[in-house]
Amino acid sequence: MESRVRVERGESGRRYAVSREYAVPPERAWSVLAGTEHWPTWGPTVSAVRPADATVHEGLTGDVQVLGGPWVPFEVTSVDVDDRGVRRWTWSVARIPATGHRVERATDGCRVVFEVPLLAGGYVPVCQRALAALATAFDATA
Repeated sequence: MESRVRVERGESGRRYAVSREYAVPPERAWSVLAGTEHWPTWGPTVSAVRPADATVHEGLTGDVQVLGGPWVPFEVTSVDVDDRGVRRWTWSVARIPATGHRVERATDGCRVVFEVPLLAGGYVPVCQRALAALATAFDATA
């Protein structure tokens, strides 16, 4: 299945929602999105992460190596699970609010959504590449 892009309105305003459905349980998708050891396997701009073996939680800080170059600091700014079971985490990179990451239940598995601020629309193709890479990452964690 191909990725889908739409504009949605959320708590933080309007943003692009870049999504794709997968035939994997939402719990497995969440573990790959929330486990820092997996980020380099699906994040096209992430070469390495410190700490390399953490699970996202509000306030988690560390560094990501961007495209094999500089290390930049990150902080996980929120981690939520709503009453429908939708899991979501957001972060800032170099103190700049960055993408949101969401896992929703879908008919035959789950939907992963990357939330991109409208002003960062140029990052949508990067998120589409990440969604394609997630399919391989999910297979590797099966």
